This record gives sequence, structure tokens and C-alpha cells, in this order.
Amino acid sequence: MLRDDIVEYSLEGHHSEEAGKTIRKKIWKVTAILTAITALEVILGSQIKQTSDYWEVIKWSFIALTIVKAAYIVLVFMHLGEERKALKYVILIPYFIFIIYLIFILLWEALAVGDIWAVSAS
Repeated sequence: MLRDDIVEYSLEGHHSEEAGKTIRKKIWKVTAILTAITALEVILGSQIKQTSDYWEVIKWSFIALTIVKAAYIVLVFMHLGEERKALKYVILIPYFIFIIYLIFILLWEALAVGDIWAVSAS
């Protein structure tokens, strides 16, 4: 029996060789950018000790690089990069506000726990 609900997507991929080269170039560019950011995070995390004076800056750089990676993934893989600037802002600004809120809550609660530990230790 022949099914009519199965779509063969490989037959729908009608593009020229030039368009294919452009697509492959974009895929390699995205891969290189995400790999570079991840490699930078790994190098920073493995080379700088937690006891150093720079560790506070390193922690914030991890947060910033992770947000940059997440925004870039949304722009590329969800095809938000081709949309108008206003739509990008409508989607990304609440995301950044939510992330900043989560970081605030995380730090606020960490300070409260640290205060409780300081009181119970003395």
C-alpha cells in the first residue's frame, strides 16, 4: 500500500551549487564561532585557579559568553537573524531581562545562605 502522508524532503531541496556553497559556508562559520567561544570558556576555566584574584571576573565572563552563545544559537538556528530588527528585540530583550533576573536571584540567595553560614559558624 502506498502512503500519502510521508513527504520525501530530499526531493524538495532544489537549489543551485552556488546556493549550496553559501549554505555550507554559513554552517562552517556558525560551527567555528561556537567552537571558538566554547574553547575560550574551557581554556579560561582550566588555566585560571579559583583562588586567584581574577576568578570573580572569570565567573562573570562565563555568564556573558554563555548568554552570547545562546543568543547566537537563537539567531542562527531559529532563523531570527533574517527577521526585522524590531522582532529580534521583542524576542531577545525579554530573554536577557529574564537571565539577568535569574542571576540576581541566584546571587541574592547565595548571599543569604552565606550570612546564615557565617552566623552558625560563629
